Amino acid sequence: MAKRIAIVEDEAAIRDNYAEAFRREGYAVDAFEARQPALEAFETRLPDLVVIDVNLQDDIEGGFHLCRELRVRSADLPIIFLTARDSEFDAVSGLRLGADDYLTKDISLPHLMARVAALFRRLDALNKPTGAENRIVRGELEIDTDRMTISWKSQPVGLTLTEFWLVHAMARYPGHVKNRQQLMDAAQAVLDDNTITSHIKRIRRKFLEIDADFASVETVYGMGYRWLADQGPSG
Repeated sequence: MAKRIAIVEDEAAIRDNYAEAFRREGYAVDAFEARQPALEAFETRLPDLVVIDVNLQDDIEGGFHLCRELRVRSADLPIIFLTARDSEFDAVSGLRLGADDYLTKDISLPHLMARVAALFRRLDALNKPTGAENRIVRGELEIDTDRMTISWKSQPVGLTLTEFWLVHAMARYPGHVKNRQQLMDAAQAVLDDNTITSHIKRIRRKFLEIDADFASVETVYGMGYRWLADQGPSG
């Protein structure tokens, strides 16, 4: 069955252009011009991936609000912002709300298709775990790739798809520094330095909400990040 992509874009010509491009790649497409019609449709069925503009008609921050509401409904639904708003502040805001990617509309269609395909590859990889990698335990951390869940001190941590893979990459080899390229490879995504930094900050914040003493993700300045080794149980 074809994967279903929802596009939420208020400019009809742009919306139709992206919809046709996705259909040529074999995706099923639902298109919406505003936040409310999209949310009403998503009550019945969530798509497999959502592409959102920030400005939606008179709703200047509509895309951000939609992203926040979608994250409440699903921690792992792939969300991409595709917008003319190219400020670093907007990009960081989108990522903090839980988007997996933040792209500007000057991106080429082939590049956009590649980014979407990379997100779907990551989803497919989650559905095909192998051997002992199905479950990783590092002290208070437990990763289950069968169910795509991460817990800390037996409490679930609601991570996005990108955040899941970043934690997985670091925790597989505690104490080993993962540079930014290695983290990008693990996430199967093209992320710039600011994007990775934003994801790491968001990961830390989610663990801190569970445990105020959480300090397992360490920044190694000039090199990257690592998951600190723990003397607790391992697997």
